[in-house]
Amino acid sequence: MKLERLKELSELPGISGFEEKVADYIEEKIKDKVDKYWRDNVGNLIALKKGKGNGKKLMLLAHMDEVGLMVKRVNEDGTLAIRAVGGLAPRVLIGKKVLVGPDLIPGVIGFDAIHIQEPATVLKSPSYDSLSVYLGVSSKDEVKNVRIGDPVFFSTKYEEVGNYAIGKAFDDRSGCEVLLSVLDDILENPVDYDIYFAWVVQEEVGLRGSGVAAAQIKPDAALVFENTTAGDNPEMPESRWSTRLGEGPALTFAHSGLVLDRKIFETIVDTAKRYDIPFQYKSRTVGGTDAARLARTLRGIPSGVISTPSRYIHSPVSVIDINDFLKVVKLAKILVREGKVLSE
Repeated sequence: MKLERLKELSELPGISGFEEKVADYIEEKIKDKVDKYWRDNVGNLIALKKGKGNGKKLMLLAHMDEVGLMVKRVNEDGTLAIRAVGGLAPRVLIGKKVLVGPDLIPGVIGFDAIHIQEPATVLKSPSYDSLSVYLGVSSKDEVKNVRIGDPVFFSTKYEEVGNYAIGKAFDDRSGCEVLLSVLDDILENPVDYDIYFAWVVQEEVGLRGSGVAAAQIKPDAALVFENTTAGDNPEMPESRWSTRLGEGPALTFAHSGLVLDRKIFETIVDTAKRYDIPFQYKSRTVGGTDAARLARTLRGIPSGVISTPSRYIHSPVSVIDINDFLKVVKLAKILVREGKVLSE
């Protein structure tokens, strides 16, 4: 196993609003490595590693939450009606295994078999109203320990096949692991400035946690580590490919709601070139990241965004190129060691 810690992070249940198990895991990994750490009112986990005292503050940020589902009704036949948490197309859910509620009760998302569907509906995407979670019971009275509003997590095991990793929640557990890797690196390569690590909540439902974290830290600049759409699927025209697996970290120059800080963006590009780290630009600018929230927080926090490309993002199973991810980690470590993203 090349990425054991990413495996463990990926398999943790943690949809938006229910990130506690992810935060618990990360806290256990960092508690003896930082000068201070805390959880705030919304559930963000923030840690400080002090520098040698030049007064500057850099925030490194990744979000802990993943997309998923929530129970909205227990039906008379014992099935569960569901709604999406985050951007999740219903067509990717059919037949998928899930874990329901705090007890992680196993279930499966059911749908009419093709044999009993009307011909006109076979090729149509299902609606959420036509999907239910089956728990292996036949009546509402048999459903135990499930409440309205309970989370529904995907039950997906991580695996590595050649140079690829397959699993759920790489958006954004890959970013969470980048932060952990940088922390390990600065233990051996101390820097002059203070570094704040922010593992934040509820990015997928409105960029909620990042602004709250930034208001506490008041950083001079930030780097956001994300997982982003690859789109290099054979069935899609190349004009719609956002990034490609195998071509290195994806650098964002603009996305929905934000044009990234030019100085930081050019510093990231220049650093990648100087160290011969292959990279690519994220060519489609739809979607957004916590950088957009940071730009609207306090006086406006300048930031950069570096992402690991992922196929089939926002679904129960995604794919990343392990070498892409390792290059993101390498670039992150160099940027932090050099500190050039901080304003002079």
